[in-house]
Amino acid sequence: MSHVSLAEPIDLPPPFTLVRLRESGDAFAHACRIAPESGAGTLVYVGRFDLAEFAVVLEPAEPLRSARRALYAGMVALTDALRAYAPPSQPIAIGWPDAVRINGGLVGGGRMGWPSAAIEEEPPPWLVFGAMIRTVAMNDDEPGVHPLASALDQEGFGEAGAAQITESFARHLMLAFDGWQADGFDGVAREYLSRMPRERQTIQRIDDHGDLLTRRIGAGAIERGDLVQALAAPSWLDPVRGGPRL
Repeated sequence: MSHVSLAEPIDLPPPFTLVRLRESGDAFAHACRIAPESGAGTLVYVGRFDLAEFAVVLEPAEPLRSARRALYAGMVALTDALRAYAPPSQPIAIGWPDAVRINGGLVGGGRMGWPSAAIEEEPPPWLVFGAMIRTVAMNDDEPGVHPLASALDQEGFGEAGAAQITESFARHLMLAFDGWQADGFDGVAREYLSRMPRERQTIQRIDDHGDLLTRRIGAGAIERGDLVQALAAPSWLDPVRGGPRL
């Protein structure tokens, strides 16, 4: 696939390696395709005017069953990247497990890929965390026609475009994984859960397999959100349009 040469420069910290695709490219699919050869830290970027779209290859050392929790580190890094450019006190929230909302409006989210033949009890050869964030609202509809959708330009993010969000994500992903390595997954889980909308009278935690456990105070049963099931079809993605839902 031919790469774009005349494009906004992207400054990624080591150990990331940048792969650029043309506007019609699919960063997530391409990253999954090249992951076996390209190795950890490869970041595939599609330079689009209306979307920040990128995907990063990971090579976890733990079994697939627990390695999928990398989704949570990716979502923390993605929301941190947005917070870096957000107007003061702008609420950026995560909808479990993969959606990002600003002021209640869906702007995009993250997704996770792994080899179809990977075995749950063994480290997978690779994982891919992919993300899309709507930077510019491209529809010509009147405001309020899509009240559940939003874009960074509608939320006062100023000049923060795809390149800035991608650079910021790469830096914050390194911090998230450094924290995980130093102090275990608990810190990542705490950061992630703090970005979900608060439900009264509930206690939530993420188990060793990445499932979300919710206990309502006074109720005996624990509700389980199955991560693998939830990742099968990203909640925020419109597969027909190939971008975040409207």
